[in-house]
Amino acid sequence: MKCRFCSKKTDTVLIDLGSMAISNAFVTEEQLLQGEMIYPLKVLVCDNCFLVQVDEYQQKEKIFSAEYVYFSSVSDFWLEHSKKYVEKMIPQFKLDKNSLVVEIASNDGYLLQYFKEKGIPCLGIEPTNSTAQIAISKGIDTLVEFFSEELAYKLSAQKTMPDLILGNNVLAHVPNLNDFVRGLKVFLKSSGVMTFEFPHLSRLIEKNEFDTIYHEHFSYFSFYFICNLFKFHGLQVFDVEELETHGGSLRVYVKHKENNNLVVGERVKMLLDTEIGNGVNKIEAYIGFQEKANDIKNNFLTHIIKQKKAGKKIIAFGAAAKGNTFLNYCGMRTDIIDCIVDDTPSKQGKYLPQSHIPVVSRSYFDNNKPDIIIILPWNFKKEIISKLAFTKEWGAQLITYIPDIEIN
Repeated sequence: MKCRFCSKKTDTVLIDLGSMAISNAFVTEEQLLQGEMIYPLKVLVCDNCFLVQVDEYQQKEKIFSAEYVYFSSVSDFWLEHSKKYVEKMIPQFKLDKNSLVVEIASNDGYLLQYFKEKGIPCLGIEPTNSTAQIAISKGIDTLVEFFSEELAYKLSAQKTMPDLILGNNVLAHVPNLNDFVRGLKVFLKSSGVMTFEFPHLSRLIEKNEFDTIYHEHFSYFSFYFICNLFKFHGLQVFDVEELETHGGSLRVYVKHKENNNLVVGERVKMLLDTEIGNGVNKIEAYIGFQEKANDIKNNFLTHIIKQKKAGKKIIAFGAAAKGNTFLNYCGMRTDIIDCIVDDTPSKQGKYLPQSHIPVVSRSYFDNNKPDIIIILPWNFKKEIISKLAFTKEWGAQLITYIPDIEIN
């Protein structure tokens, strides 16, 4: 494939996870009798700009469709994270009733609701109608569209110029990065700032978090690449924070390059120096990831099959996209895992893509006492362990598998 940033031919493989269904394409009972499309899930590294990426096998309009099933507000942890963000941004950038905050990929209003509570005007841009309608019902102005350079020009012509643009876990979902960032350059007020959060590639590789790879994530970012991406389009990263969300994320702060009122902080240089010291701009740093993923898969299979042979009743909790990558890579089906318990109503009564394991509500525990519960969204492990504390009454084991098998 051609690199989606620099267009150079890219063929160095970081990891090949085989062929898989789209991670959030949950299946209804009627659809079980129909065919299901699967696509290669091979991650490549550009040896010119070092963008890590998958090819676009499925168009974004089909992945982020009107029936999209991921709702951010389901997670109490994520809501608290969002609330803290709002409480930090308002004083830091002096936001008030005369400001405008725009979130790209605003989902169900999980974050903008907190700006709205503070009386700060806000706008969501969200392509999935299922989530956007929830935000609209909360009184949050929301455009049901994909963000692009064309949309940026349209909004700018209407004098819509944000003081703050934010995007949490959206950059990875963008197939045309250059169009997207050109749009940001057009859209942002000259004195405005932007923040973007995304899983940190260095942490993904370090902790062997291969299950965070799926077709929705077109790209995986180092800080080194992100700085170059924004620089290429006349923008500049002026600060960065390292976060623990999603197994290790970055929050970058971005401004117009011409805005001299905001200086580049020391944390930018420090993280760049660290990444370069670790070889982020050398292809050798990306070799060996496949073998580590294989080890995790094999260790998990050895353990879980042993438990199944011993007569243990096994289920999983949290029908997360990362869980689908992991289960399908391991070849899991209902002969090993009975069901997935999930709190999202739109997933309940459906089946996981490819593995066709049924998704049920927490009422499952009313009549069932599983011996082993595999926590699929391990990034919310603490929250989930707390939610499932009652299962200790019958001695259930709670298991996570990244970076190693851990039994709670």
